[in-house]
Amino acid sequence: MFKIIKRQEMAEGTVVLNEIEAPLIARKAKPGQFVILKATETGERIPLTMADTDPGKGTITIIYMVVGKSTAIFRDLKVGDSFMDVIGPLGAPTHLDKVGKVICVGGGTGVAVLHPITRGLKEVGNDVTSIIGSRNKGLLILEDEMKSASTRLHVCTDDGSYGHHGFVTDILKETLEKEDIKLVVGIGPVPMMKAVCNMTKEYKVKTLVSLNPIMIDGTGMCGGCRVSVGGETKFACVDGPEFDGHKVDFDELMLRLRAYTIEEKESYDEYCNLQKA
Repeated sequence: MFKIIKRQEMAEGTVVLNEIEAPLIARKAKPGQFVILKATETGERIPLTMADTDPGKGTITIIYMVVGKSTAIFRDLKVGDSFMDVIGPLGAPTHLDKVGKVICVGGGTGVAVLHPITRGLKEVGNDVTSIIGSRNKGLLILEDEMKSASTRLHVCTDDGSYGHHGFVTDILKETLEKEDIKLVVGIGPVPMMKAVCNMTKEYKVKTLVSLNPIMIDGTGMCGGCRVSVGGETKFACVDGPEFDGHKVDFDELMLRLRAYTIEEKESYDEYCNLQKA
């Protein structure tokens, strides 16, 4: 059992942070890697990239948006409760090399995934400009943490309620035009990552993205997390989750992510109704 020692609701209650006791994972985990969690014996296996680790305390931190039944069950766990299973670290870690000027772009809960990568890139000596965004100020997460992890930070909101009024790609374009950028890391909703990659391709800047396809076992056996990268089939769980964004078939990824939309909504509604009864 993996006890929750901290719980925090973020982004107007739609996003939840859990700090979990998992000492073996905390000692081995590297930026970019993920874990698979299960709340109960009959629960669904959910892959989540770690937002932070503390080897000294023996804890890992996950941040997730409540979008279906399984994440709703996660949300209902309190401090002192436990996840039945936490498996990891899984996936290939981020290659943290000193390359010069780097831009890290995050949207929504993708900022949680981006945070340890940004910090790692800065720690190895890169000049890191971070750009994070959300639909409005209330949905923004980890602003202070990203500011600390970056050389400089820009914040964007779609509605203009905070920071730059517009998309993260607005600031990205301005920075690409002014600076000699060697690497861009983009993590967030698939349409955002696609837009980032389309832009950086014009400037011929290497771009990494972290993909979140449907995943089952997380060890490369089931093939559920397959994605098309450069015309080849890759498994996000073992070949990724990070890939060259200029080679990813984002349209196929979006179609696969919508495969169970109806069933997910029905399951979530049923769970919520049971909780109210």
